Amino acid sequence: MPIIRPVHNIHPQFGKDCFLADTAVVIGDVIMGDQCSIWWGTIVRGDVNSIRIGDRVNIQDGAVLHATFQKSTVIIGNDVSIGHNAIVHGCIIEDEVLVGMGAIIMDNTIVQKHVIVAAGAVVLENSILESGWIYGGTPAKKLKELDEDTQQFFITRTAANYIKYAGWFKVEVEGQNVGSNG
Repeated sequence: MPIIRPVHNIHPQFGKDCFLADTAVVIGDVIMGDQCSIWWGTIVRGDVNSIRIGDRVNIQDGAVLHATFQKSTVIIGNDVSIGHNAIVHGCIIEDEVLVGMGAIIMDNTIVQKHVIVAAGAVVLENSILESGWIYGGTPAKKLKELDEDTQQFFITRTAANYIKYAGWFKVEVEGQNVGSNG
């Protein structure tokens, strides 16, 4: 069973048709939309500040979402994919974004709609990643303009596929589809 814990009597809240893997951890002030998935070894830690997650968001294996006490929150839009072992810390990620494997996004950053953050990128504090671009490197910089085909292939397809993948593992847990059987 996933670990779901309150902090200061604030309990995580889940939308409809969400999946949480057995070793997922969701703590405190977390509100998640519909059809989200939190995969194995992922930590969504709303203990020191709030985390808000839109609809159809997948947070893949080993990723960490956290914020900074009295400073920054995490806000994630709809149709966002956060890759394996990524760190999303105290930032805003707008709709239809792909955060690559191992990427790090730091406090007070805004990732606008239709952005790909490449695998391994490090996005420094207070950055603004403009819509329609692929960002990568350390520190992350604009690499290439995002064309419609690339956006559809990486962003739209990945978000849709993770809804399908989550369906392979769902079982009823206390009346909600939030657990896994594997």
